[in-house]
Order: sequence, then C-alpha cells, then structure tokens
Amino acid sequence: MALNKKQFDILDLLVEEDDSLTQRQMEERTGYSLGLINKTVKELTEMGAVEKGRITAAGMDALEPYRVKRAVFIAAGFGSRMVPITFNTPKPLVRVHGKRIIDGLLDACLAAGINDIYIVRGYLSDLFDQLLYKYPMIKFLENPVYNEANNISSALVARYLLSNAYVFEADLLISNPAIVKKYHYTSNFLGIKKQRSDDWVVRAKDGIIYEETVGAEGDDVYQMVGISYWNEADGHKLSQDIQDVYQSPGGKERYWEQVPLVYRKERYAVEVRECRESDIIEIDTFNELKNIDKTYDV
Repeated sequence: MALNKKQFDILDLLVEEDDSLTQRQMEERTGYSLGLINKTVKELTEMGAVEKGRITAAGMDALEPYRVKRAVFIAAGFGSRMVPITFNTPKPLVRVHGKRIIDGLLDACLAAGINDIYIVRGYLSDLFDQLLYKYPMIKFLENPVYNEANNISSALVARYLLSNAYVFEADLLISNPAIVKKYHYTSNFLGIKKQRSDDWVVRAKDGIIYEETVGAEGDDVYQMVGISYWNEADGHKLSQDIQDVYQSPGGKERYWEQVPLVYRKERYAVEVRECRESDIIEIDTFNELKNIDKTYDV
C-alpha cells in the first residue's frame, strides 16, 4: 500500500518504539496537531497498519518500499587540512578517543539494518583493508583520479548504487547514531538550522531545498551535514546526471551534491532533514582534532 507523508511518519515513529504510543505522545514526537494525528491513525487502523497504538505486520509491509537498501561512503580524498596526521592515515581512519572516525557511521548503519555498504577509496587505499576485520561486509570501489578531481569523481564511481541509498562523507564524527534511519519517505539532505553560517549551507522553503551556497543568514538557512538519502527515482536520475556534469566543462572541479542541488536542481525536490549540532561533528582541521582529543595536543 502506498503511504502519504503523514501516514509514513506515524508508522516510522511506531517502528522505533518498543511500546504502544498514545495519540498525545505521537503529537509530541511528530509536531502534527492532535486532530491530524487522530485522522491519520484512523486511516492506518482502517488499512490494518496500526492496532491499539502499535504497528502491525501489515504496517511493516507498508514501510518496506521506503527501506534504505545500501550506504555509499565517499572516502577517497587526502584530507589536506588535517595534516600532518593524514600524511600516513586517510582522514576517515583517524582515531578519536581510540575509535576510527568512520566506525561510528558504520556502526550506525548496521544498527539500522543497512548491511550493503560500499566505500569509495583513493588516497592510501590499502589502509582501508583494516576495516574488513570488524566489517567483513564492506565492498570497496576504487577512485583512480581522486588526486586530480573533486569528490564528484567518487560519486561517478558509485553512480549506479545511489537508489534507495545513503551517501556519507566518511569523515563525520557521529554522536547520535539514531540520525541514521531504516526508512525514508523521500530524498533528503541532513542540515543544522542556523540563523547565520559562513559554511556551506542550503536554503529551504516548505522543507524543500531551493539553493546551495557558501554563507547565508535567515530563517531558511541550514548548515550542510555530509549525509544524504536518495530514493529510487532520484538515484536513477543521479546515475546519468553525475556523469553529464562530470563530463561538462569544469565538471571535475564540482562537488557531487552540486549535481542535484545546483546544476540539475530542476530535476529534483530534495527535502532538508534537520538535526542538532550535537548529533554530528565534521573535524575539518588538525587543530579541531586536538581540541576534541587531547592526546594529539603534544
């Protein structure tokens, strides 16, 4: 059965709960009005997807088309702003408090039932083999031009794997694994709500991204986090659009997410998915690493 967004949100909420929820609790968790919750729960009950505040087997079946099938990690770059530590270690493999940065993301994927995992590697690629001891399910993709093109070259290597898939920057230090979810209703990009940012941001209207830029201020600004999800239809479009943009003049210098958010944005309606600043950290520089993990401050 096809679900509308409100029906999906209720079922997605219930699947995360060990116990039944009252409609008042659903209102608090979703932000929908109590009247809307009541209407939606009634619809789901009539569909057989919900019974007495719990999701049913039919409800689980209804969620299945929205399940995340795989995860693709972009991990080919040098990490120049993290020197000297990246001279001998790719940035995703740098340890913070004894744990590799990428491990938190991989653990979050496995906790969400995402076992089909690909890592696009390039710089010091052989060192990623160490991950196979803990994560034998990983499959590696090789980016032979990582040192002469931007990360769009890594997306090009993985372009046929992007349907129903997460795409992760592999150097994000995650502190809230719950932001990696089993189900998504549509394509989205993770962002932190900001009144002002000098970083890469997106602007969104009614939840849909309409601009990507560097630096902005206003009520519609979200600082970009390098985690996105792409539904089946958008993943198929990306497989062609990434190649077309890459082969266009100056295409090798693009960032891969500029394909759906800038250069082919008329073909996509990408939602912004809000997270908190405390959920995830991108460690950009060696000084930031030293501030987080004092063992490097020597």
